[in-house]
Amino acid sequence: MRAAVLTAPGTPLDLRDVPDPTAPDGGAVVDVLACGICHSDLHAAAGDYPTVLPVILGHEVAATDAELGPVLVYACWGCRQPGCWACESGQEMICPNATEAGLFRDGGYAERMAVPDRRYLVPLGDLDPAQAAPLACGGLTAYRAVDHTLETLRSAASPRVLVLGAGGLGQFGLQWLKRRSDAEVTVLDASEEKRTIATELGADATAAPGEVEGTFTAVIDFVGAEATLATARDHVHRQGLVVVVGLYGGTIPFGFGAVPHEARFMTSVWGTLGQMHDMVALAQQQPLHSPVELISLDEVGSAHERLHSGDVSGRFVITPGGAR
Repeated sequence: MRAAVLTAPGTPLDLRDVPDPTAPDGGAVVDVLACGICHSDLHAAAGDYPTVLPVILGHEVAATDAELGPVLVYACWGCRQPGCWACESGQEMICPNATEAGLFRDGGYAERMAVPDRRYLVPLGDLDPAQAAPLACGGLTAYRAVDHTLETLRSAASPRVLVLGAGGLGQFGLQWLKRRSDAEVTVLDASEEKRTIATELGADATAAPGEVEGTFTAVIDFVGAEATLATARDHVHRQGLVVVVGLYGGTIPFGFGAVPHEARFMTSVWGTLGQMHDMVALAQQQPLHSPVELISLDEVGSAHERLHSGDVSGRFVITPGGAR
């Protein structure tokens, strides 16, 4: 089968023929219908994350299973060992011995991939696989981040949320907030094009950096740069909540007086398998909208370059079978 393989950090992906994967006990081999390209893939390709090389990247996978039909692949594969508190509590994405697809195990930049346990396959129903693939990380990560804010928002008389970043994750986060809360949502992004998309997706207001006014019950930072973390600190209510999702590596001072009184700051990582089932069910009721640009395996390298430069308004999605 054809696959795009990472052989060394910082080098171009090698598009080549590789042996077909084999199904482990209790698992399956699925035919990849679509695979989204995530910023995490860029970090893996650059060597920012420890990984096992060579490896086939890609963790936003929609596929066909021989028994279940079209499925979304849950890619946070925990160790599943007795006594692992993360796996036993259904939080495999924070298992310290996890082996995620596209990082420690071969992922979806290929025509087929092996999945270690069939329970990681979530039926898509009538959802379009190419549109649904980014839900596996972008949609799920945003879903969990919004989950963290819901109790705080429900306790507020006039809840307001500030979403930092209107790229792929921010667009999902905005839509989950509008569906799952009564909050007024403001979206901040430097790109006028992305602010326009946010308005079309239901944002109550948009702003460029430096234009935000007032304070917010919750802030979700889908960027994670020093500047966005500072914006979150400066605009969260006392006793408000800041959820940091983005991987840009920013930091701000923390201590008494350095942040608003009793404001809570936390990170949010991916999502649980249970949340993926809930998310897909909600998307089946009312599909989400996010710009998708379909590409072939041959275009993965240029797509990585464009994503690194910010030259995409939504999500790149690979269709290994060639459907465009």
